[in-house]
Amino acid sequence: MRLKIIQLVNISILLIISLAAGVASGYDAIDYSKTQYWLSLPVTLDKAVDVFYVYPTAWQKVNASDPDICEIDNASMLTGASLAFNIQATAFETVGNIFAPYYRQVDLSLPADVLPTVVAGVPTSDVTAAFDYYINYYNNGRPFILAGHSQGSNVLINLLSDYMGTHPDVYARMIAAYVIGYSVTTSYLADNPHLKFAEGADDTGVIISYNTQAPDTVPGTNPVVLSGALAINPITWTRDETLASASQNLGSIMLNPDRSVVLDSDGNFLKVMNYADAQVDTAKGVLVCSTADEDKYAPGHAIFGRGVYHSFDYPFYYYNIQENAANRVEKYLSGL
Repeated sequence: MRLKIIQLVNISILLIISLAAGVASGYDAIDYSKTQYWLSLPVTLDKAVDVFYVYPTAWQKVNASDPDICEIDNASMLTGASLAFNIQATAFETVGNIFAPYYRQVDLSLPADVLPTVVAGVPTSDVTAAFDYYINYYNNGRPFILAGHSQGSNVLINLLSDYMGTHPDVYARMIAAYVIGYSVTTSYLADNPHLKFAEGADDTGVIISYNTQAPDTVPGTNPVVLSGALAINPITWTRDETLASASQNLGSIMLNPDRSVVLDSDGNFLKVMNYADAQVDTAKGVLVCSTADEDKYAPGHAIFGRGVYHSFDYPFYYYNIQENAANRVEKYLSGL
């Protein structure tokens, strides 16, 4: 029995390594010179700053026998990516020209302890290739913001560690990295001394991260919260545990059942005031929202437990993110 267990462990390790390397099923590199592999390529570059956005998990297996990594042209992913862009990337459209590549994603049915390793393979390779192409052919020396969520933030964390570590000239132009919906940990920062976590509303060249959940969320039911996770309050942009009331929130957006944004009578995003408060819990490494409707927005499902407002990391604090991005751009361009 012990021999069989060891054999199974070894097979699992080999599977993880092969998926991460992207070679087991013959994954080819994506040619990002082709516009079909970009979710967003600005036609007019009318802003002094760019935004490089990486969408969250926008696809899942239909059948258990489906591949663990989707194709770059998977129809379900393309639709989901567009919906996520509308909810998240648009928060930055007032400050930057938004570039967003398509990339091959990992299905979330894989074990939680395996996912980061697999995400470090094909998904990270795709986004790194896209970012490198963007830097060399589209960026033209402009400062930029990185923005992502969930699996997209996991990928950006890998890019920050590896690509920025070997391209300090590029990193010097980074205004901020909004890697929301995944954990930036103390050990990650210790392993990457060239990176730093945000301390306030004005600092630049920093990482911004938080994961939103209700006060009564059971530990271990939020798979994107890792040991040693850090969080910043998206209302006050402080890291202490001072409560920011819903009345201090600059405005939230809400989602329809099909994940489109609720619009007002003029067809614009409906700004919802006084909805979501925010308080950092330093022990748990999360952002606590106590005022949202938990039954409606976080009832729990197979991946995220009850009280995990993962899908609302951006929507609850949409206009705070928008204002903060504009502030950090201003600080960067003025040389602080």
